[in-house]
Amino acid sequence: MITRTRLAAGACALLAALTAGLAFPAGATAGEPTGQDAPKVDLVLDVSGSMRARDIDGQSRMAAAKQAFNEVLDATPEEVELGIRTLGANYPGDDRKTGCKDTAQLYPVGPLDRTEAKTAVATLTPTGWTPIGPALLKAAGDLDGGDGSKRIVLISDGEDTCAPLDPCEVAREIAAKGIGLTIDTLGLVPTAKLSRQLSCIAEATGGTYTSVEHQDELTDRVNQLVDRAADPVVTPVPAEGADRCVAAPTLKSGLYTDREEFGQQRFYRVDVRPGQELRASVSVAADRAVNPGHGVLMRAVTSKGREIVRGEAAGNGRTDVLSTGLRYPKAESDDEDAPAEAVCLAVSHSFSAASGVKTTPGLPLELTVDVVDAPSQAGDVAAFGLGRGWWLLGVLILTGFLAGLVWGWLSRWRFAVWRTN
Repeated sequence: MITRTRLAAGACALLAALTAGLAFPAGATAGEPTGQDAPKVDLVLDVSGSMRARDIDGQSRMAAAKQAFNEVLDATPEEVELGIRTLGANYPGDDRKTGCKDTAQLYPVGPLDRTEAKTAVATLTPTGWTPIGPALLKAAGDLDGGDGSKRIVLISDGEDTCAPLDPCEVAREIAAKGIGLTIDTLGLVPTAKLSRQLSCIAEATGGTYTSVEHQDELTDRVNQLVDRAADPVVTPVPAEGADRCVAAPTLKSGLYTDREEFGQQRFYRVDVRPGQELRASVSVAADRAVNPGHGVLMRAVTSKGREIVRGEAAGNGRTDVLSTGLRYPKAESDDEDAPAEAVCLAVSHSFSAASGVKTTPGLPLELTVDVVDAPSQAGDVAAFGLGRGWWLLGVLILTGFLAGLVWGWLSRWRFAVWRTN
């Protein structure tokens, strides 16, 4: 992610390499996994009248959802406690007050009896209103208790019809309780308005939104989310960065938290052995009012201060969190006893506090460190800031040279024909 390079091809190659590097999850050695209790998932399904529409692979939305649920129930890990809640499944009338209370627990959150759960799903018929907000509040209650991971998976084909109990505000209230509950949303053949609403719900709790137009997409996505609930939760470990490299704390692979003052730079040390690759990312959150226009910079430097590689991101005030990352592979060594290299991660940001806002404590940052086996021929990645873009650069040069020869030959041939005529 080196900026200001003249070679667009090299920059694109480096960006692709960095993106691939950051896609790997951080190791959990720095923090102990939490969630001794079983992970819990509540599938919240819209059973309103619009689910009769036949626009998913030639079948109704309800039929596609039932088929997906049956496949998900078969694939649910044994350790996951799963429940199913409906909205709009029971009241067919026109009374809004009654319709907005129409949410029920179809199958209670707990150890899964697949046959019983499938039988309950088979009874569903598209019926009434779309009370998403009330259903989310009830679903949060379904998952109450325990310290395991908690996830709501909301599947809907229409926006909420029971405002002013805005589902976005409901999601924010759930997040504010600090119970570690994530809401993921899926929109069936969504409109632009539905996509905005479901995205807002998911973002409020750190969840994801997915647009679905095919039955297999629905099955695959719900399966992924249920499986994700079974993953161990890693607790970030507090780490106090230093103001210079030589005094920096040594970190191993894991997830860390710290606070950084405005205008401050924090250093963290990571030991990288020959044949290993350092992958690191940092997120800085604006937990108070800040001025628009800011950035986050992470640099990997040697113990003597020479920059190796950097990652940076800029913001304009539209988001509360900025993230960036980098990767640095250390080439293999013929010396089996070669010592590890001390690489320092220097983190800084350009946030500035708005007028009258306290500057202390510093802004919270979350640092992910992962040291893994480096890819083959790792010595050229990050060379001169182009990484493996040098290969692409060479191909482009060769292609340009050949194209020039062909064009020159054609030009001479056309000139010769012109003179002959």
